[in-house]
Amino acid sequence: MSRWFNIAGPCQEDIHYMLSPTDRLPDLEELIQQRSYFVVHAPRQTGKTTAMLALAKKLTESGRYAAVVVSAEVGSAFNNDVGVAELAIIGTWRDTIADLLPKDLQPPVWEQQEPGRGIRAFLRSWAQASPKPLVVFIDEIDSLQNETLISTLRQLRDGFSHRPHNFPLSVGLIGLRDVRDYKVASGGSDRLNTASPFNIKVSSLTLRNFNATEVAELYQQHTDDTGQAFTVQAKATAFDLTQGQPWLVNALAKEVVEKMVKDRSIAITHEHILKAKEILIARQDTHLDSLAERLREPRIKAIIEPMLAGLELGDVPNDDIQFVIDLGLCKMDPQGGLTIANPIYREVLLRVLTVTPSASLPKIAPTWLTPSGELNTDDLLQAFIKFWRQHGEPLLKTTGYYEVAPHLVLMAFLHRVVNGGGTIEREYAIGSDEQSATAKPNAWIYV
Repeated sequence: MSRWFNIAGPCQEDIHYMLSPTDRLPDLEELIQQRSYFVVHAPRQTGKTTAMLALAKKLTESGRYAAVVVSAEVGSAFNNDVGVAELAIIGTWRDTIADLLPKDLQPPVWEQQEPGRGIRAFLRSWAQASPKPLVVFIDEIDSLQNETLISTLRQLRDGFSHRPHNFPLSVGLIGLRDVRDYKVASGGSDRLNTASPFNIKVSSLTLRNFNATEVAELYQQHTDDTGQAFTVQAKATAFDLTQGQPWLVNALAKEVVEKMVKDRSIAITHEHILKAKEILIARQDTHLDSLAERLREPRIKAIIEPMLAGLELGDVPNDDIQFVIDLGLCKMDPQGGLTIANPIYREVLLRVLTVTPSASLPKIAPTWLTPSGELNTDDLLQAFIKFWRQHGEPLLKTTGYYEVAPHLVLMAFLHRVVNGGGTIEREYAIGSDEQSATAKPNAWIYV
């Protein structure tokens, strides 16, 4: 059977190229042995669900536990009606458990409870009836909000002291964010800000990206199956562009081997990977689009805007810095300073922010081209100066990132320049203004 690079949902080992899903979470089994309740949070499409499904299967097959991954997402449609949300969640959990566990490990018949007690009562009756201690991984927990979220967390906390005979031995909350960033509507805040009411957690873990060796190993699986090689430079380029972000690693390879180079006798090169990058950025699949949508959030804008402007961060809360890191949008550079997580995200970010300025641009005659079609940089500069004098001030109002509006308008203009072929490369980071030794935000055109 053929295998494929996966960019949608959990990996399935019979049809997908995949690495060991649990190697990037090496401490979980020890936490479970300690009867711990914990949080696993990581950006979307990094392999959380795949890893937890694999771990649950391994734990159950060991004969020591009844382990399962369930989802809370169905309850998100009823975030302000705890009773209805509980019924929906428990109904989905029962179906999932029936699909994944043998009959002797499945829960008994459950009797409906009053709102605010359903999840605790369900887990209690199941733990009491199960011949093995329960390990429950609750995926998409941060899709819940408000009363439903608070009620669910409190019920888990209330049952914690009764484990393992009357409540699950170990519970893991799996989601995009850590507990403090779960959304609630109380006291004028939209976040919990602390671990309460899940202050029983022992640890908050995150799933790291692939390293360069793992990217090469994943691509080698395709070579082993099909004979189609990735050159050493192609593998290195894929890692450099993605910094090991799993969805991006798979998406680049999928674009190349399924669409660009179907002939398995042709090796995948550095140039193929670069072309696939441009296609992904232009297409902005769901993963990239959802990440870009975050730029509208005030707490993210407060961090990204100074980065684009090359300025120091202002009085930004530590939690907000950790939040953009948890989202996978930014990372702490080993040499110091906050940076965008990888070159592809960096390009997508600017593309998104220049959409409105680009749409607002008038028609511009390409006066910067020589008769042979080459770029004349002096003419390009003059064309931009003329354009700015006529249209610059109105275009500054087309973006919400006012500190970097001139830069974004310039980027929009340059995108119009390269429409006929070529690329724009950019760099920017915290503290790169004229008072710093680091270069200011720059753009280069390659045609």
